[in-house]
Order: sequence, then C-alpha cells, then structure tokens
Amino acid sequence: MQRRLAVSSMVAGMAAMALLYSAGAQATMYRYTDANGQLVISSTIPQEATRRGYQILNNSGRVIDTIPAAPTAEEIAAREAKKERQRQRERQQEEDRQLLKRFSHPDQAVRAMHRKMRELEGIIQLKRGNISVISSQLDEEQSRAANMERAGRAIPDTMLEKIQRLEAQIRDIEREISAQRQSIGEMKKTFVNEVERLEIITGESRTLPLDPDDG
Repeated sequence: MQRRLAVSSMVAGMAAMALLYSAGAQATMYRYTDANGQLVISSTIPQEATRRGYQILNNSGRVIDTIPAAPTAEEIAAREAKKERQRQRERQQEEDRQLLKRFSHPDQAVRAMHRKMRELEGIIQLKRGNISVISSQLDEEQSRAANMERAGRAIPDTMLEKIQRLEAQIRDIEREISAQRQSIGEMKKTFVNEVERLEIITGESRTLPLDPDDG
C-alpha cells in the first residue's frame, strides 16, 4: 500500500514538472527598444515601450509577430491630409462626370450662359418698365399735391398715403433689380468656372466670347 502511494506521488510530481517545463517552453518573449535606444528581450514589455513598436518571439527566439510603432502626430496629420486629397479628387471626378452630362464642349456652356443672362436681363427690363409706370403715377400725384398746397388747400391723407405707397413700390422693385443683378454676377461666375473646367477635361477651347454683347 505504501509503495503504491509512493509511485502515485512520483507520477504526480513528474506530471507537474512536465507541465512547468511545457509552460516555460511556450513562454512568450518580447524584443523592443528601451528609452535609451537599447535592444531589450524580456518576458514583459513596459507600456511606454509598446508605442515604439516591438516583436513577439517564440521559445526559439524566432519572430512570430511584429507590432509596428504607434504613428506620430505628424504621421497622423499626413495620413488625414492624404485621405482628404483623395476625397477631393473623387468629388472633382463626380463633378466632372455631371458637367459632361450637361455640356460636351465649352461653347455649349457659353451659349447656355448667354441664354440665361438674356432671360434675366429681360426680367430686369420688365421691372424697369414697371418703375417707369409707377414713377409717372407718382409724378402726377406729387404735382396734384403741390398745386393744392400752392392754392392753400390741405392735402388729403389718402393722397399722401398713395404717394408713400408709390414711393415704396419703386424702392421695392429697385431692390429686386439690385438682387437680380447680383444673381446674374454669381451665375456668370459659376458658368465661367464650368467653361474653364470643360476646357481642361475636354482639351477643347471656347470660341465664343463670355459676354453675350460681344458676340
């Protein structure tokens, strides 16, 4: 009985030693550079050393994995800048595709701009015509009011209100014309940019003047 117990204890001890040996044989080692630039091999790695990158070794000293260094702020900024340039290129390519769907030659864009400018100029001329009509009405009312005043008669409130209303209408239309002039300028700038872009992507130059009155 005692001999059987002794054999069992010996077997258990050998098994424990085998487990310890196996664990030690499979232990992971790290190779990294410390703060002084010295190469270090250790079973542990400081947190600050992981930022510089390191290698994982097996029990034979063979590299089984390499962890690269964490990127610096400059590298991150450069990476983001590269991504942004790529996004801009993709946006430009999409804009070019859409532009070519509308125009196949710079002169087509110039003609479209001329049509739009003439259309908007026509609307402005109509508004100026309205101002002329209202101005005539205003002159008549002001003349009547002046005659009444010279005759020593009181000017009716209804006449004063009409004069003020006509003056307000003229101011409103003049503001509309000013805003439309600004819209024409912005529209022309957009068309000119498209014409210049078409010249680049088609390799063709416009033959028409940008100002419709020069044609």
